[in-house]
Amino acid sequence: MPEMLDESGSIESTTVAVSRTSATTKGGKRFQFNALVVVGDRRGKVGYGYGKSTEVPNAVEKAQKYARRTMRPVPMAGTTLTHQVEGRFSSSSVRLIPASPGTGVVAGKSVRAVLEMAGVTDCLTKCYGSTNQINVIKAVFDGLSQLRTRQDIAATRGTELGPSEIEVKIEKGKAFMPVSSGREKMRGPVNTIGQERRGGRGGGGRRRDRGGPPSQQQQPEAPSGGPAGAAPQG
Repeated sequence: MPEMLDESGSIESTTVAVSRTSATTKGGKRFQFNALVVVGDRRGKVGYGYGKSTEVPNAVEKAQKYARRTMRPVPMAGTTLTHQVEGRFSSSSVRLIPASPGTGVVAGKSVRAVLEMAGVTDCLTKCYGSTNQINVIKAVFDGLSQLRTRQDIAATRGTELGPSEIEVKIEKGKAFMPVSSGREKMRGPVNTIGQERRGGRGGGGRRRDRGGPPSQQQQPEAPSGGPAGAAPQG
């Protein structure tokens, strides 16, 4: 579950993996914990960190500190990437493919954590080779570093460029997205069984006498012309 690190900058952190290592010494076994963390603001900036400590909270805190130092901007086109890229690190390679609105993030745990912290909500991915979590995340960041926007490419070439293929697909995909009508939604049926009883189950309403000695029954009210139980005058 994401953890809020800085409310002013809306920086969140998610722990991808926590592992334990042990070393046998003369005095016994010595344990150490490793934490892999990804941080981002969900608005185009993301970073990762790897920390070690003898306790899990300290390892996570170290990883978060390193991750905030390595945060980098990610070029985006709406809610997806600007173009298709493939990142490599060691024996791992990850292919990132832009998708139309409404597709979602189709990825594993490690790749999903990076894309969601960066703010990407529509993307297709595919991993090749080793699935080591650290290598996969480094391969994803290698692919993100290759992204370029249409404005950057146009400035490099010195020419004007029209809308890219991805931007055209995004505009076509928006036509199929649901649009709220702004009207009030129809209310569902309400169960009214038992509401006609006065007082509910608490016994607050009047209860009808069900027999018993005449002395315990409610006496009829006396007429207004005289005292209770007096015979009428002839």
